[in-house]
Amino acid sequence: MSENLDADGENSSDAQCNESALSGGNPRQKSTNIAQKAAQEAKAATDAQVSAGQAAARQVKMQLADKALQAARAAEAALAGKQQIMEQLQQEVREAEAVVQEESLSLQNSQQNVQAAVKAAEQAQAQLRTLSQAVEIAKSNIGNSEQAANGAQTEYAEKQQLLEAAKSRVEQLLRQLSSARADFSSTKQAAYRAACAAHDAKVNAQRDRRHQLQRRSKEYRFKHQAARGNN
Repeated sequence: MSENLDADGENSSDAQCNESALSGGNPRQKSTNIAQKAAQEAKAATDAQVSAGQAAARQVKMQLADKALQAARAAEAALAGKQQIMEQLQQEVREAEAVVQEESLSLQNSQQNVQAAVKAAEQAQAQLRTLSQAVEIAKSNIGNSEQAANGAQTEYAEKQQLLEAAKSRVEQLLRQLSSARADFSSTKQAAYRAACAAHDAKVNAQRDRRHQLQRRSKEYRFKHQAARGNN
């Protein structure tokens, strides 16, 4: 505080001395000196403002550049995560498509088995009708004569055995047909579920791909804007 007072006193003394000197000098020279001093002070203030503004602008640009760099790094990390998810989904799509192909082949095999079983059942039923007709004919021939009856009875017994065997064969084929139809239905449902899973996986992969492209586009615009801001 005392230093300020001393300085003020010295300045006051200097001012009085200068005023005394100027009062005795040329008034025009005095005005010129005052104007030059004011111009110098104004120029110094302007230069100081320009320097301060440039320093502040550089600091703001550096801060924006740091923020842009941090955002770019975060975007790259997110992009890597999305890339991993997309690759995983693509792998799941390939696996699901392989399952669909396998189930389709199994479905075709089951369908062929069903068709073969149906054909065999139809043939067995035709044989059963033929044997039934033969049994009826054999029954009618029993009453012709004793000899004919004995032969007819023997033939009847043989036909009866063949008939029972044919019936057993038909029942067996019908069971196989029922099993083949059940297997066909189960395989068809499995193929449908696999196809649905493959479709869902493909849709998810396409959606993530679109999101990734949108994110890249946003990142590109952001980096471009940041680069323009730095320039």
